[in-house]
Amino acid sequence: MRSPIVTTTAATLTLGIAGLLVACAPATAPTPSAKTADPFGHVHAIVARGAETLVATHTGVYLLDEQGAVTGPLGGFDFDAMGFTATADSWFASGHPGPATPPELGAPNLGIMRSDDEGESWASTAFTGIEDFHILTADADGTLYGIGSSSPALRTSSDSGVTWTDRAVLDSVADVAVSAATLYAATESGLLRSADGGETFAPVADAPLLYSLETWGGQDLVAVSTDGVLWRLTAAGGWERIGNASGRVQAISGAAEGAVLLADDRGIVRIAPDSDQPTILHPSAPAGADR
Repeated sequence: MRSPIVTTTAATLTLGIAGLLVACAPATAPTPSAKTADPFGHVHAIVARGAETLVATHTGVYLLDEQGAVTGPLGGFDFDAMGFTATADSWFASGHPGPATPPELGAPNLGIMRSDDEGESWASTAFTGIEDFHILTADADGTLYGIGSSSPALRTSSDSGVTWTDRAVLDSVADVAVSAATLYAATESGLLRSADGGETFAPVADAPLLYSLETWGGQDLVAVSTDGVLWRLTAAGGWERIGNASGRVQAISGAAEGAVLLADDRGIVRIAPDSDQPTILHPSAPAGADR
């Protein structure tokens, strides 16, 4: 068991709309830029969607089908999707504008944006031009959790990203995920857990030292540890080793039927349960290839 992490609970503060919220009509899709040899480059997040995979990257959000065909960037939007998550009804993103990103979406940071038409259009909902959320996730009921660039406080939103409330202040957080109403935070010192929506956190005893974690359907928690091992949190609270990464994992996600998706040095990889032969859905570009 690692040493306890001291966290402080920030006073709950519902952010006012004035000055922080920019409500606008969805931005018109820009003219797509020329395709490169590897459309993905750096991957920030992956989200399983049935047999397809959403890939949030440095140059927009792409759709990868089970045959490996790539569509995108969706809607022609070339923003750097540093943070990305999806609920049953909407997609949410944060990051920085690209060369052709409509200026009304904000600069130098995009704040929180929402798409209700699967990436064909995006509208700013909060923190436009101010915040860059590298950490952004959602639970099964659509509540959003994120950490912005200006504060280490965990923030939550229960109204589709319009208003946000500060929760606990967390230091050196690598990733956050929600599993069965329990919030997990991977930090440099160890895994933390919250059962009260992020108001308070406590260390998780005997957990691997994790740096990337995500869930499927708000239930199955999957993660990667600093030694490159892939893990699943069992219903009994133990850790099941399910495979190994190749190099550093850029993003990880649970998927249907107990599979795991990840982006590592091999590309976008799917690992089926009880299989030691991963399927490479989209190989990474060779070293030196144009990105």
